[in-house]
Amino acid sequence: MAFQVSPGVQIKEVDLSNVVPAVSSTVGAFAGVFQWGPVDEVKTVSSGQELVDCVFQPANSDAGAEDFYSADSFLRYGSALKLVRINTSGLKSANAGGNTTLNLKNEDDYINTYKDGGKASNAGNWVARYPGALGNSLKVSICGSSNAFFNDSVNAVNQNGGHAITTTVINVDDGTAFKVRDMIKFAQHDAKYRILAINTNALTIEALNQPAGTGLLTAVSDDESIDRFWEFHDLFTKAPGTSANATANGAANDEVHVVVSDEDGSWTGVQNSVLETYDFVSLASDAKDASGNSNYYKDVIANGSNYIYWSGHDILIMGSGQAAPDRTFAGSLVSNKAFLRPNLPLNSSLSAGVDGRSPTAGEKTVALQTHFEDGETQDYSFLIVGSTRTDNGSGVDQDIRADHTTIVNAAINIAELRKDILIVASPKKNSVVNQASESAQTSQVLADFAPLTSSSYAVFDSGWVYQYDRYNDKYCWIPGNGHTAGIMARSDLLQDPWYSPAGFSRGQYLGITKLAYNPKSASRDDLYKARVNPIVTFPGQGTVLFGDKTALTSPSAFDRINVRRLFMVLEKAISVAAKAQLFEFNDAFTRAQFRSTVEPFLRDVKNRRGLIDFSVVCDETNNTDSVIDRNEFVCSIFIKPAKSINFITLNFVASRSGVEFEEIYGAV
Repeated sequence: MAFQVSPGVQIKEVDLSNVVPAVSSTVGAFAGVFQWGPVDEVKTVSSGQELVDCVFQPANSDAGAEDFYSADSFLRYGSALKLVRINTSGLKSANAGGNTTLNLKNEDDYINTYKDGGKASNAGNWVARYPGALGNSLKVSICGSSNAFFNDSVNAVNQNGGHAITTTVINVDDGTAFKVRDMIKFAQHDAKYRILAINTNALTIEALNQPAGTGLLTAVSDDESIDRFWEFHDLFTKAPGTSANATANGAANDEVHVVVSDEDGSWTGVQNSVLETYDFVSLASDAKDASGNSNYYKDVIANGSNYIYWSGHDILIMGSGQAAPDRTFAGSLVSNKAFLRPNLPLNSSLSAGVDGRSPTAGEKTVALQTHFEDGETQDYSFLIVGSTRTDNGSGVDQDIRADHTTIVNAAINIAELRKDILIVASPKKNSVVNQASESAQTSQVLADFAPLTSSSYAVFDSGWVYQYDRYNDKYCWIPGNGHTAGIMARSDLLQDPWYSPAGFSRGQYLGITKLAYNPKSASRDDLYKARVNPIVTFPGQGTVLFGDKTALTSPSAFDRINVRRLFMVLEKAISVAAKAQLFEFNDAFTRAQFRSTVEPFLRDVKNRRGLIDFSVVCDETNNTDSVIDRNEFVCSIFIKPAKSINFITLNFVASRSGVEFEEIYGAV
């Protein structure tokens, strides 16, 4: 405290209101293979729709649906999911140059390799925002002039005698004056037609707003003039011209319209559907809009598009030698400040995108370790293993125990290192799906989990579930662990993390048609002894998680999910609160202050049935002189956790008449 020289009043505040903060206990994490989305980058989604927006819907195969629905099943239970798309062998990006070697993984990759336009020579002018075959359906169309937008009397019918009604192929003076999918109108008629193909000077056409294949609605005459329209003409108010910003800087003809469309229909189910439009964006790298933001078409698309990145200027738009990529054009050149204006739209169909193969065990392990191992950067509670089907390195899927062991043990190692998450794993698909008998299924499941590391930070379930694939109108098998993790997250929302997530109150699975493996009582006994929690369908009672064991092999309080999760929440919350004591003095005041922070929190947990009793020791008995001299601070927190009921005994006793029940209580 500063010393005052003369009389006065000085005000200072001392904050003794520290409390143990609430911590998240419901967030999941998952790494898988998807059709779309950033690669090797963590994204957070909170609903099935956000999942689709991020990675698109599953492919039309069981394998394509396994990872998607593992993630989606967790989200059914009302929580958030940290998602990583694995960079697998063979994954390639669609691009305008048709390059077969590109793999543009994410935004950082784009900024580091493509943003300056230096990759235009191998990628063309556009590259799909994310890798995968889905990008092959994208087309980018640029309209850079009034003539490209609309050109009246651009050409004439070139056919002696003209063309009759229903004709679908018309001859013109010059076929190069048109683009496929342009709209045309004959000067003497109101009907518009779409150009479907161009063969030299022969245009294959189709009447708009008519059944597919409909030709001329009205006969046309020889030499009748033809108006052409850009295929997206109707989406814009007028043709591109000169922006106010360019005018102010002495430049001209900088505006373009850009349209991204679904050429093959892979995105929308309808060919040539419009996905995105960008109107009146500028070719000038220093262009600004009315709000002062960049209106440079590369920046606008990079910041706003869900589908594409710019990768290089088109010389036909810029004008030869007038402006290099990323160079200021408006106001920077002494002469010839007008951009050249092409008379036709510039269309770029993307190609060469390839979906990656299933991950190898090594690829999935690396993804888990890279993105989910660090507890300081990624805060979550459940690491969902998903499917352990892998690629053998040559594009052939396999479902083998060695890979299952490798992947699950890698996840367990992450949990043991962090000590604040649970990993959730299911058996191999082939162990339960299409097996001949329940005994064979039981044996296979036991064999799957036998080699796995003993850990209280892991939960094993018994099954694969059959559920409806709403995007492909079929049913598919997926591992149960996404659902199982979701059940645990939902139990937090319904009550608290220290409640068991099993049974008929909190352990109900959602959206499941049937189980691949529905173990009966004898099989459940074998599974439970082997630390596997059965997933069971009871007639009339639904499908439930019928066990709450962790994967710990030795008898312990921590062999139960509710106890492990109780301690995870306590440890996480109190450790956050303890950071406030760093660099304070280790004296009676600090120790008392910390006890006063922790004890109300534990008392609240006790009142909410999480523990039976507790004791907090933080005094000179465990903060001795030697501890203090090492700059350490010790607080010992003793917990008696609440235990879940796993076994129920009902004693029914028959007694003779005239006997008082109190007399025979001891007989039971």
